[in-house]
Amino acid sequence: MTDADDAYDEPVFQRVIGYAAAADRDVVDMVSGHPDWEPPAALREGLRAYADGDPPEFQYPPSEGLSELRAEIAVRRNVDASRVVVTNGAGEANYLAMAGATERDAGSEFLLTDPVYPYYPGKAELLGGDVTRVPVSEDGHVDVEAMRAAASEETAAIVITTPNNPTGAVYDRESVAALADVASEVDALLVVDEVYDHFDFSGEFESALTLDRDNVVVTTAFSKSMGITGLRVGYAVFPEHLIEGALTRHTLINVATSRPAQAAVANALKETPPSYYESVRDTLRERIDSFTDALDDAGAAYTTPEGAFYVLARFEDFPGTMANVERLIDEAGVAGMPGEVFGDAYGEWIRFSLCTDRADEAADRLAAYFEER
Repeated sequence: MTDADDAYDEPVFQRVIGYAAAADRDVVDMVSGHPDWEPPAALREGLRAYADGDPPEFQYPPSEGLSELRAEIAVRRNVDASRVVVTNGAGEANYLAMAGATERDAGSEFLLTDPVYPYYPGKAELLGGDVTRVPVSEDGHVDVEAMRAAASEETAAIVITTPNNPTGAVYDRESVAALADVASEVDALLVVDEVYDHFDFSGEFESALTLDRDNVVVTTAFSKSMGITGLRVGYAVFPEHLIEGALTRHTLINVATSRPAQAAVANALKETPPSYYESVRDTLRERIDSFTDALDDAGAAYTTPEGAFYVLARFEDFPGTMANVERLIDEAGVAGMPGEVFGDAYGEWIRFSLCTDRADEAADRLAAYFEER
């Protein structure tokens, strides 16, 4: 069994993070997408204001989410607020969407891309579903025709992420629309995780909500865009006919999502200017440029992300195994994620997250390490 198969039984992210933390040297952590940038000022202001609230404000919020937050989301996504369920991060949003696909009694297979963020196959297996991984195109974009060939009456859902983790590809609207057609042809859902939508460097990203299809569920969170992974506020936008089932499952599992976190996010949505998000994108653009320049010096092949904040790198005679990731931690002082945990397509690669202001230092360490090998 490969590490990719083990990803659910033993979350590999925690294994790598733990190994790096136990190292007897300084290590630059480029494992997880934990933003190191400042959250919006209005978010902190919202939390402070909430702390001074009256006792009723500290009780259960509506299970579907605070009305003011759902209203802000609905305006921005051009949907009716009744279609929005506020969740415990994008993780729960994706779980609800995938569970809804299996509850339709229209198959139990999930079509995922290869490579794929390993928690997706983990969720599929948790739900008792089967997983089929469909390799992406050579440029990292989703292969629509391969998805069409893999789809069958057993397919419950096609699940994609755009901008993509780990490839950084931004899927164009035509490709996403074609996947919605493929899903419709076999009575399946298309689940589109858009958690990195604020990190589009290509200018090509368009939300799948613009398709206005009754078999498309869009999920996302504020974890990345506002740099608040610990507040756990996400949401899913469901077609009307799937809302009741999703809300029932959400209520039974969580009752509701954290009220103070929702209130703070609602305030941040109202008060944060577009310049905040552009400033973060500018920072990431600089990190991508400097990191990939140093990878050139290391003689590595690499992906230049169109979106999100990950770079996949391939070093000669140094495949992306767990053993080699541990070797980089011990000998170079840089921690990344083994490509093999994302699937076979990029099994020779190592994924690096640019959520650190030490990305330049890490790149220099990698260049020096591979120059000496």
